[in-house]
Amino acid sequence: MLMEMATDSQTQDRRAALPPAQLATVQRACRHIEARIADGEGGAVTLAELGRHCRMSPWHLQRLFKQVMGVTPRQYGDAKRLERLRAGLQQGDGVAAATYEAGFGSSSRVYERSDAALGMTPATYAKGGKGADIAYGTAASPLGRLLAAATPRGICFVGLGDSDSKLEAELRQDFWAADSIHRDDSQLGQALGQLLNLLTGKEPHADLPLDIRATAFQRRVWQELRRIPLGETRSYGDIARALGNESASRAVGRACATNPVSLIVPCHRARGTNGSLTGYRWGIKRKAALLKREAEVGGRKKIL
Repeated sequence: MLMEMATDSQTQDRRAALPPAQLATVQRACRHIEARIADGEGGAVTLAELGRHCRMSPWHLQRLFKQVMGVTPRQYGDAKRLERLRAGLQQGDGVAAATYEAGFGSSSRVYERSDAALGMTPATYAKGGKGADIAYGTAASPLGRLLAAATPRGICFVGLGDSDSKLEAELRQDFWAADSIHRDDSQLGQALGQLLNLLTGKEPHADLPLDIRATAFQRRVWQELRRIPLGETRSYGDIARALGNESASRAVGRACATNPVSLIVPCHRARGTNGSLTGYRWGIKRKAALLKREAEVGGRKKIL
């Protein structure tokens, strides 16, 4: 049954006048868009891809789709992603998990649209950091600004971005219920130094105390991620098989998306089953650059 994206009488009249075969084509396009969102790989379906799937020229398909649905294929996909996002957040999923499940490449894209799309920021749907006392610090890195945050027990958040202000906003959005979030570069100096050593290839991993909440499965995935050698990657399916459950690739992808301590737990070393980089909270370009840097460092170490 076609989703009622537009319900005005003129749209309904135009829809009723169309041959069943054309309605079936639009329905096929809708199912393809929905399947792409459900697979967790993210990314908008291009008109070219949709045209090939429906065996129709992209231009004609776009025109037919809008005539039937009242919106373009891209707008339909956006609406379905936001619908999935709302459901995930209302069910108690964290922002990163709900973002991944909805097919968004990064949570920053969601926050940019949250007022119009959700009526509030995603953090107001989720619970995070209640009662926590969090200090954070920032530093320049080869991949932009680096932010690390910690409770008295250990590191609770690591992020990469274009500016301190954006990273600080991400931290506050993730830990909106914290009792205190304050800047303390001196307290985070050692942690930032170890993270910079990771980014520059001076160290293969960072031995830092962590304060992160996770299910037993998430912890198993994160432990497996830390076993991936510098300069290498594993698919979600590879990781699922290593955990003894080859059907859990989507759950692995979700565990990667919920990782709050990037770099320490190297979720960037996980890729889609088809080899694609898939979504990364701090941006696909940054993920690609990070993997390239690690491959170069790993290659040099093998030669030595």
